Amino acid sequence: MNRLAQTALLFLLGATLLHAGTTDLYLRYVKEGLRPLVLLAGAVLIATAAATLWYDRRTPADDDHHHREPRVSWLLTLPVLALILVAPPALGSYSAAHTGTALTKPFGFPALPSGDAPLRLAVADYAGRAVYDDGRSLRDRRLKITGFVTLDRKGTPYLVRMGLNCCAADAQPVKIALTGAIPPVLRPDTWLEITGTYTPRRMKDPVNGGPIPYLKVATARPVPTPHDPYDETWNT
Repeated sequence: MNRLAQTALLFLLGATLLHAGTTDLYLRYVKEGLRPLVLLAGAVLIATAAATLWYDRRTPADDDHHHREPRVSWLLTLPVLALILVAPPALGSYSAAHTGTALTKPFGFPALPSGDAPLRLAVADYAGRAVYDDGRSLRDRRLKITGFVTLDRKGTPYLVRMGLNCCAADAQPVKIALTGAIPPVLRPDTWLEITGTYTPRRMKDPVNGGPIPYLKVATARPVPTPHDPYDETWNT
C-alpha cells in the first residue's frame, strides 16, 4: 500500500464516520451521547488524509517507493467496507434471551408525577422500582412501557430494552416478565407499547438468576422501532 492508497483509505474512513454521525447510522454502534466524538473522529481522519496527500506531493517519488507498507495493511479496508455496505440491526431478542438481566439497584427513586393518565416509564425504571423499592411508587397507577418482545426456552414472554455503557459491544438487557392480558401471538423482536399495572410477582432470570419483575398487562399494541433502540438512560 503506497502513500496515495493510504490517503484514499483515510479519507474514505473519515467520510464514512461523518456520514454515520450525521445520520442515525451511528446509533447502531455507540450510544447517542457519543455523536460529537464520531463526527470529530471523521473530521480528524479527513484532515489527516489531506495532510498525508500534501506531504506526498512534497516527497520525491523514489523515496515513496522505498517506503511501501506491507500488503497486509490492505486489510484496513475491511472495516471501512463493513461500515459502508453493512448496517447491522440493533441487538434484539436473540441477544436478550442469551444474556442475563443487567438490572442494578439505583441510587434513589425520584418522585413520579401525579395524575390519572397512564404514567410512561422506561423498562429499567419500572424494573428498578418494582424490585428494589417493592413497587411503592407504582401501586394503583396505570403504567405505559415500551420495549421489544423476547421469549425464553419455555416460551415465557418478556418486554426488554438493551442498555449501553458505551457501544453495542457492551449492550445488556433489562427484562420485565408479562402476565395478564398477553396477546395470544407474540413474535420476538416485535416492539410493543404496553399499558398495565404493577404486580409484586417476580421471577429469576433463567440465564443468570437476576431478579425480573412482572407487569400485569391490560392492553398491548405494536409500535415502530424507536429512533434510538438502545435505552442508554438506565445505566447512568
